[in-house]
Amino acid sequence: MALEVIPAILVKTREELLGHISRVRDYVKTIHIDVMDNKFVPNFTIGIKELQELPSGLKYEIHWMVQRPEEWIAKLKGPYLHMVHVEAVESWEDLLKAVKESGGALGVALNPETPLEKLEPHLKGAKKILVMSVHPGFYGQKYIPEVEAKVKELRRMLPKAEIEVDGGINPETAVRASGAGADNLAAASSIFAKPDAGKAIGELKDALKKGWESGAGRG
Repeated sequence: MALEVIPAILVKTREELLGHISRVRDYVKTIHIDVMDNKFVPNFTIGIKELQELPSGLKYEIHWMVQRPEEWIAKLKGPYLHMVHVEAVESWEDLLKAVKESGGALGVALNPETPLEKLEPHLKGAKKILVMSVHPGFYGQKYIPEVEAKVKELRRMLPKAEIEVDGGINPETAVRASGAGADNLAAASSIFAKPDAGKAIGELKDALKKGWESGAGRG
């Protein structure tokens, strides 16, 4: 299982996006980019135009916090991992078609209050599962510990799956989330609000490894 800390970027301009990527690219393999439409969540970020021709040498996962995600995905060609909220999908057939035609892969995401039962029918074709540990929309929110039970159950169901936790991740909560079974952690303010992004990422990697090795609740 490849443990990974993934910087999460929530910005409103292409310039900010490239600046954030530049700060962390030497320390990570993957970048998580949040896209919000001010409809699915009450915030607005960069869109399709700003996502064109992203810097090479990195993997990108696009976290679509939008209504009708298939319409957005259809406009973005490339080998991206499209993290789509089960709460936002109206037609899984249209979504899967858009992902395939884009040249990307599918990931599925769910909000803290969404039961796993809503996710289960769509796990087969998903490359990664994203569990939100905050209510999506804004940086700097407080981690919701109750989601750990969901992560533990997912890890029990899918022992080899990539499970990512996103929201309120810092060195303390990183231990908890990975101890519950997350092998990937998306972190925003605990990286970008620090003067030394590389040091912050290193601390989170140490916490991720510590929690994973503790295996709390994973059986």
